[in-house]
Amino acid sequence: MPKLLLPFLLLMSAYTQAEQCPQQGVYLQVLGSGGPEINDGRASSAYLLWQDGKAKVLVDFGGGALLRFEQSGAKIEDLEAAAFTHFHLDHSADFAPLIKASFFTNRSSDLPIFGPQENHLLPSANSFIERLFAGSETDKGVWPYLSGYIDGGESYRIVPTTVTNTQGKVQEVWQSKNGQIKLSAISVNHGPLLALAWRIDVKEKQKDQSVVISGDMSDNSGNLIKLLQGADTFVAHHAIPEGAKGVARRLHMPPSRIAINAHQSGVKSVVLSHHMSRSLADLENSKRVIRKQFDGSLAVADDLECYAVQ
Repeated sequence: MPKLLLPFLLLMSAYTQAEQCPQQGVYLQVLGSGGPEINDGRASSAYLLWQDGKAKVLVDFGGGALLRFEQSGAKIEDLEAAAFTHFHLDHSADFAPLIKASFFTNRSSDLPIFGPQENHLLPSANSFIERLFAGSETDKGVWPYLSGYIDGGESYRIVPTTVTNTQGKVQEVWQSKNGQIKLSAISVNHGPLLALAWRIDVKEKQKDQSVVISGDMSDNSGNLIKLLQGADTFVAHHAIPEGAKGVARRLHMPPSRIAINAHQSGVKSVVLSHHMSRSLADLENSKRVIRKQFDGSLAVADDLECYAVQ
């Protein structure tokens, strides 16, 4: 082996290992830490909940997430549920490619999918799946050749459930078959969209562990704090700087709102994700604003990073 090649191979080996979450314990992996922009070197919004080396729950799956899923070492066969905060492209674009990729795996169990209700701008969970994969002559989807995943023609089915307006209450929507993992949601506002924030609770021998993913939201409803009560890790979307106004502020919460939610809920750690150029340019100020009210662990996510939920 050429001497100049050895350091390169060692570096690549270390990088590959760094992408894998530990084999024991509960971890939240950020597959995609970016938004809808390009030129940031990030995949769009996507998260994996790992338990003892297996990827159990997927939340969002935007552009670039399929490659990150592969790099993470996750297996499609291990997924027990998938949830979407909403169906903007940067939160859902790689889902159809994931389903196509599953053809080449041994997956045989149905995959439950959860997402918010629709309006004139975006589909619901049920209509999202239908519009992608329906194969009837009268109502064909974008990719009807994959209709077997909704009509039973393939080795498993996608089973969508639309979570309607939770009316300001935390709503449990799913439990794993062994009862160890629970998915709960609450309705939040992403501008004109009724989006969802998600909470994943995992029963462990020592103590229950939980992570909340805010998704894109203004926090104008004040609902998020209800979902955060008693949680360990708070993944907060950091899409705008503190001084943002107008449309940006109607779509997203600023760092000061992230701080208020973290402080009042008593979470142990905050992970900033879904970065955009405008928020990254003001990152140090965002951290200062959050630190005024929150003294727990504060991390700025990059793609493929794993965070222990404890």
